[in-house]
Amino acid sequence: MKTQVAIVGAGPAGLLLGALLHQAGIANVIIERQSAAYVLGRIRAGILEQGTVDLLDQVGVGQRLHREGTVHHSIELVFKGQRHAVDVQGLSGGKVVTAYGQTEVTHDLMDARAQLGLSTVYEAADVQIHDFDGTRPRITYTHNAQTHALQADFIAGCDGFHGICRASVPEDAITEYEKVYPFGWLGVLADVPPVSPHAIVYGNSERGFSLCSMRSPTRSRYYVQCALNDQVAQWSDARFWTELKSRLDPELASRIVTGPSIEKSIAPLRSFVAEPMRFGRLFLAGDAAHIVPPTGAKGLNLAASDVKYLSDAFIEFYGEKSQAGIDGYSERALKRIWKAERFSWWLTSLMHRFPDTGAFGQKMQDAELEYLVGSQALSTVLAENYVGLPL
Repeated sequence: MKTQVAIVGAGPAGLLLGALLHQAGIANVIIERQSAAYVLGRIRAGILEQGTVDLLDQVGVGQRLHREGTVHHSIELVFKGQRHAVDVQGLSGGKVVTAYGQTEVTHDLMDARAQLGLSTVYEAADVQIHDFDGTRPRITYTHNAQTHALQADFIAGCDGFHGICRASVPEDAITEYEKVYPFGWLGVLADVPPVSPHAIVYGNSERGFSLCSMRSPTRSRYYVQCALNDQVAQWSDARFWTELKSRLDPELASRIVTGPSIEKSIAPLRSFVAEPMRFGRLFLAGDAAHIVPPTGAKGLNLAASDVKYLSDAFIEFYGEKSQAGIDGYSERALKRIWKAERFSWWLTSLMHRFPDTGAFGQKMQDAELEYLVGSQALSTVLAENYVGLPL
């Protein structure tokens, strides 16, 4: 089997890339090691930058997003028992973000691809990539107990942090940068109305970080900072709701509607970047190349900007017979990635309690939070990064 671009990974990055390429008349096949049901079962972030929404509109899958998503005009910061609103829309020149779950984005892209009859191979075992340093890269895999080979002009590695694509690159050809944070996030998904339907609430308290977000007007996603060695079994629903309320201002805590969790998990936090993002005819995109702590809601949005840059490069290659786009892809993508990494690191450092901060460090954190909510200049920096830097 042959195609122009072989995409490894059927998450939102791979599916969006496939949609952009198909729209430009570029043939592509997606290879995914998991089942479609497994991919749709992943619970991930749900805040979309305007640029991401525009890309989904561009490929024709934005209808449900606009119908069911919720626009957020501001964010709220809680510290020292008080809540402070940051007018994101006003400070960013009218830009907003939209709350719409990553699972729903994946569902929309998956349905659209199926309706178009485009080729996606789910439950592909033993996926391996070959000869990407030459002119005839290929992918081998097993499906339905048969071995298959897919030859392509290019391979796009959209297969996540633990995928085969980055792991196939020789160690001396790639540099990895990583920071592991000394805590995790305990997240609960519940069918309860959000406490703040048009804003995300970030909390900094003596007991640690908290976050109140939403997936829909009837479904909420809440988080609290926890120890890395905590286990989900230690956290009953009752304990979680009590802990969350203790980290918010009293008025907001009184408005929390509690209910049984429908999903509960603990995620460690890390910052990670692999450079470069191109190796011959292999290109990395999304979590295969970078991870951000979820504090800034940048993971899915960075994946979207990666595949925008990558699709532009392929369109230029096939349409104009120019290699300029593919030669410049890595540098172009990494400039935006590192800015998002900086923002996510800064917001994580600002809102969490670190075990080794000490009294002086805590005073510095308090001072910066007070400066942030009192300074239009610094609030603008927060707003501009939150809604997404220009592509």
